[in-house]
Amino acid sequence: MPVFVALLRAVNVGGTGKLPMAELKAMCEAEGHTQVQTYIASGNVVFGSKTSAPVIRAALEARLQLYMGKAVGVFVRTAAELHDVWQANPFPDAPASRVMVHFLHDCPPLAALEHLKGRQREELKLGHREIYVHYPEGLGSSKLVIPAAKTGTGRNLNTVAKLAELASKVSA
Repeated sequence: MPVFVALLRAVNVGGTGKLPMAELKAMCEAEGHTQVQTYIASGNVVFGSKTSAPVIRAALEARLQLYMGKAVGVFVRTAAELHDVWQANPFPDAPASRVMVHFLHDCPPLAALEHLKGRQREELKLGHREIYVHYPEGLGSSKLVIPAAKTGTGRNLNTVAKLAELASKVSA
């Protein structure tokens, strides 16, 4: 059975979108996913499923809409895809806590890095369906705005690595 990771956008971050992880786990189990595990309270869940990524995304978004009363973006990757995201880090010498991966539904447009605002020393690289950003002074002090990542969701490389590790331990 394939293993997936779902990343939710804007859940339990900055006082918005309160969703207990027990509820997220229950939603995934109700969809028939197995070995469901959440990781930290920001909307990360790992599970096995016979369903395809697009079906998983649509079902979770529908359940979250009912529960939250608003749309919640869900970004789904297979365990292998998430591992590849972690391995493809274009900033291997930077601390993992200062490299953010912005997950997108589709490939970022080639012009994604041309319309940045507030850029200082941040370094950016396009991935397959991600935008990698190295924040040398940390995310908290950055004024960087990436219009192409507006509807995506971000995780630092420490979180990506932990999710890839958890996914590797789910029985396929």
